[in-house]
Amino acid sequence: MSTVKHLEGHVTHGSVFDDLGLSPKKAASLELKAVLHQEIVKKAQKYTRGDLEKMFDETQSRVSQLMTGKISGFTLDMLVFYAECLGIHPKFRMAKTA
Repeated sequence: MSTVKHLEGHVTHGSVFDDLGLSPKKAASLELKAVLHQEIVKKAQKYTRGDLEKMFDETQSRVSQLMTGKISGFTLDMLVFYAECLGIHPKFRMAKTA
């Protein structure tokens, strides 16, 4: 039997990646990948895995990894390519900082 610890009063810093103690550089990159991946999966659900393999020119294994959320093996460049194949046109905006 496992014990679950509850973090009462835990205050988030605005991003799960920040909360995990990742560097700001790594957290920013992972956040972009996660948002893009979510949109890709949403759109890709309209296709069969075989269709996606052909569309992305990828193996069944790679498509499976993508669709099951194993995004650590995918670069931001590859995710942008997959998004474009699906008709998603990612746009990134720069936010002004103080």
